[in-house]
Amino acid sequence: MTRRGLVLVHREPGMALQRGPMGSWLMSLMVAGWLLAAASPSAGAAAPDRGPPNIVWLSVEDMSPWIGPYGDETVPTPHLNLLAREGVVYDNAFATSPVCAPARSSLITGMFAPRIGTMQMRNNSPSKTATQRNAEAYRDIPGYEGLPPAFVRCFPEHLRGAGYYCTNNSKTDYQFQAPVTVWDESSGKAHWKNRAPGQPFFAVFNFTGTHEGQAFPSSRRQPQAVAPEKVPLPPFYPDTPAVRDAMARTYDNIAAMDRWVGERLEELKQAKLLDNTIVIFFSDHGVGLPRGKRSCFDTGLRVPLIVRDPHQRDAGSRNPRVVSFVDFGPTVLSLAGIEPDERLDGTPFLGEFATDRTDYRRGHAYANADRFDAVYDRSRTVSDGRYRYTRNLLPELPYLIRNAYREQLPMTFDLYALEETGPQRPEQWQLAARGRPAEEFYDSQADPWEVNNLIDAPAHAARIADLRQHLDAWITATGDLGLVLPETKLVREFIWPPDGVQPTTPIAEIDDRAEQQGDGMVFVVSISCADPGASIGYRLGTTKQYSGPWQVYTGPFEVSADRRFLEVQTHRIGHKPAIGGAFLGGE
Repeated sequence: MTRRGLVLVHREPGMALQRGPMGSWLMSLMVAGWLLAAASPSAGAAAPDRGPPNIVWLSVEDMSPWIGPYGDETVPTPHLNLLAREGVVYDNAFATSPVCAPARSSLITGMFAPRIGTMQMRNNSPSKTATQRNAEAYRDIPGYEGLPPAFVRCFPEHLRGAGYYCTNNSKTDYQFQAPVTVWDESSGKAHWKNRAPGQPFFAVFNFTGTHEGQAFPSSRRQPQAVAPEKVPLPPFYPDTPAVRDAMARTYDNIAAMDRWVGERLEELKQAKLLDNTIVIFFSDHGVGLPRGKRSCFDTGLRVPLIVRDPHQRDAGSRNPRVVSFVDFGPTVLSLAGIEPDERLDGTPFLGEFATDRTDYRRGHAYANADRFDAVYDRSRTVSDGRYRYTRNLLPELPYLIRNAYREQLPMTFDLYALEETGPQRPEQWQLAARGRPAEEFYDSQADPWEVNNLIDAPAHAARIADLRQHLDAWITATGDLGLVLPETKLVREFIWPPDGVQPTTPIAEIDDRAEQQGDGMVFVVSISCADPGASIGYRLGTTKQYSGPWQVYTGPFEVSADRRFLEVQTHRIGHKPAIGGAFLGGE
């Protein structure tokens, strides 16, 4: 019987065996592996044939590689040092944007933000600080969501479809509403401990203690790990009490973050899971201080990345490969034995399907800076790990654009003052300038703070021309929606044409048929949606009361006759979700 679902009340899913695109053989194999692991007296201990690996993301906020594994010993980071000794340190890992939400949209989708319309910070929920300071600035900024191509899913959905338990603790600021199919659990209480016995898991833990806001005077101060008078200062900062205080707070927060990393690793060790778990540590972009966050320099885009293999292959080594945030999702899928869609912008750098690109993206990391709250920037940059080329499309702007949220940090005004006083030393020319060059080129190895602009250096002319071409190729390939302004035009013509009104995902089509099995009856259920970009989630219950996570629909499944209430949600990213359902076997 086929019908469009009626709206039902929430709560309680059933555990149905899926038969679909992933293949019943794979599901059977994984289930058998879980049962074997659960029955073993050493469940979760090291075993090469234990089945799919667990994968943990330790994501921290607003932090450059100012830690021991990268040579910065300002504060002790013993747990990260141990992780580095047992894992691989990536020296050229880059965020796709120097601010969190656009960068997270790339992490969760494997797509560049300017391709999917997620490049403007807070496209659907502006910061309260910014609106309180200047509500008028948002008058002409529409609320909208990013819209990836139909083949794109939030990558944990693929993991869940293959049997993984996926948790997020706890941010979901992806510049769009995430479908219910993405996470088994997403909250401050989400944890891999809540999975079924022996079930493999992908778990995200997000540490907010290094966020820029934690350096504000209004934030609770961590125990002092370094005195303000002893912190190293980047050469472009003036030596003032406010600057030293912010730097000291930043390092104090790094020390607290290291302890947090140790706690997460100890949890895995105590559960005897560390030897079957891949741990990936990284930051969502560079340091949260001015001229880091929101800036297209290494200080805003280069991030720490440490990967610990459970078998400690290549332990203690360093990897020079250029890695971008668009690569992270495909890499997790590859580590889980799932082949990523080749149409994604990202490329897996580890796992069964690890490869390298053959096009313009090979060995290069790209990033964009666009609107930050209500203030517009427009810069595009590319790095090959050593050299950085940046194109400033609004050169009339200062390097530190005015941002209400950041101005809660007193040191910000010490940097603004350089525009009036002029630089105290040559390295401060950028912060003292009232505008920016249209193009910049830096040798990030010889000049790690990127203060010596070599754009006119004859010795680098060939390199500059090459990186220009690479940046042009990226802008063309992505269609760069950040160049479509005003945003009202972007929404009307590219996101939600023709009138800028968010569409609703088509409601599910549900087909169920009764089959006799032994002495009982089961229903074989198939679900479809007219939009090929829609994720489909479902829940089952004995009544119209449901509980537990939504299940990912991957193909026809069987339901026992006592669980006849079905709730279905269809959701194309960027569209409104649609909820329907059926009474199985009913009219």
